[in-house]
Amino acid sequence: STNAEQLEKLKDDHPVIEYVLQHRELAKLISTYVDALPLLTDDQGRLHTSFNQTIAATGRLSSSNPNLQNIPIRTELGREIRKSFIAPEGYSILAADYSQIELRVIASLSDDKAMIKAFNSGEDIHTRTAAEIFGIDLADVTKGQRYQAKAINFGVIYGLGSLGLARQTGLTRKEAKHFIDQYFEIYNGVKDYLDYLKKHAHEHGYVETLFGRKRYLPDINSSAPQVKASAERMAINAPVQGTSADLMKMAMIRIKKELHTSFPQVKMIIQVHDEL
Repeated sequence: STNAEQLEKLKDDHPVIEYVLQHRELAKLISTYVDALPLLTDDQGRLHTSFNQTIAATGRLSSSNPNLQNIPIRTELGREIRKSFIAPEGYSILAADYSQIELRVIASLSDDKAMIKAFNSGEDIHTRTAAEIFGIDLADVTKGQRYQAKAINFGVIYGLGSLGLARQTGLTRKEAKHFIDQYFEIYNGVKDYLDYLKKHAHEHGYVETLFGRKRYLPDINSSAPQVKASAERMAINAPVQGTSADLMKMAMIRIKKELHTSFPQVKMIIQVHDEL
């Protein structure tokens, strides 16, 4: 297989793999963005996307024809693509995003005291998590330790197990399991909440967001272990990602009203999940 996930795992086994990965990135940037996007502009060189309310099961808006929610940002080359999006003369593009909204949502939904305390004191949540897990001071947390803590902070929201965490961080599976066990000792409110979500899903066949929007999970009691595990991951993720999506839509409505009355020259042009 030459899919990116498999190649990443083999990266250290042969020098050619690094080149294959580079080639994949370049080929994707060229075909998906450099060649395709200019053909979709109007006579003023502007792109117009369609936002869909009912495609993503979590309640997030999705974007199509073209998808403007996946313009790359993680790599240096990808960021070059972003430079082609410019404001008209006399205007600027302003991006505003919610800071770690899904972690804040899970802290609130689970009423986890340790996580809420970290957010309320203005600490970097990933550094705090690393300090707790490794039993060291905040100032002594290394970049690598913070990265591992970040992977587990977000991984927990997506129902990531020890195997998934090991793949993401380069830890052994045993280390990853120890890491997760430590995490749930520190954030035991989160652990109780995730257990509750799975139990509720098994009993009722659905989970819901803070605002009562339900996601039904027909496979939650499947006899096939993989199918059931996948539904359990959805049960964990949907209330968190769904609540974040609900909050963003409410924010968009409020901002639209505010712009209309106070700043008529400002336009809301795009939403990318937790960012306007």
